[in-house]
Amino acid sequence: MEKIEVIKIGGNIIDREENLAAFLKQFHSVSSPKILVHGGGKMATSLAEKLGITQNLIEGRRVTNAATLSVATMVYAGLINKNIVVQLQAMQCNAIGLSGADGNLIQTKKRNHPTIDFGFVGDIYAGSIQTSLVQLLLEQHYVPVVNAITHDGSGQLLNTNADTIAAALASACAKFCPTYLTYCFEKNGVLTDKENEHSFLPQLNTETYLQLKENGTIDQGMLPKLDNAFAAVAAGVKGVRICNAINFINPAAGTQIIN
Repeated sequence: MEKIEVIKIGGNIIDREENLAAFLKQFHSVSSPKILVHGGGKMATSLAEKLGITQNLIEGRRVTNAATLSVATMVYAGLINKNIVVQLQAMQCNAIGLSGADGNLIQTKKRNHPTIDFGFVGDIYAGSIQTSLVQLLLEQHYVPVVNAITHDGSGQLLNTNADTIAAALASACAKFCPTYLTYCFEKNGVLTDKENEHSFLPQLNTETYLQLKENGTIDQGMLPKLDNAFAAVAAGVKGVRICNAINFINPAAGTQIIN
């Protein structure tokens, strides 16, 4: 394999059928071996609210109680994942849907935070990605479609941030093949003014990011994504971008993340 593309989608791209269809058409056109990672937070939140399950986000990350975990598993590993897979199959793209439990793809550990109980949230640790399975699937021309549900190896499902999964998969793949990571959502890139789509930064380095983070310029919901993006760069991923899903096929689109 000359290179691997890891592409993550979320936000309004999943929520709106026409946006998802447009994105998947572009995704299908990527000729190199590729992995698609998705979350689905808004759909899970909507269903949870209909069921009367209170949702709580802290620093952009979902607190996952037992009821929320059930909803997340049904939505992420079920409805959204299979909807994406079936649409790709209709394009003759041989997609295969995977949670972290399938083939032991991603094993995580329950988050142990000193002050916050995040519930059934899984954190990825070094060596937790089953790279041999990833290589096997890509070499056999499958397209893995990976959702945000992982497991702890002892029978417990865990909800893991999809941006973190994308970064971890890209970092693991980078150890055996040049790998590129693209975060796709409804914005044009990293914005300095969330109300102005034209305020996106063409490039963002660590020093500038830390300054913008400290002064509150960047929207709080973007911080986990950016932390993961910089972690991927540090782990040897060749290129990391954050861009609009509708134009991600253009390599110049969005914000390039650099050291």
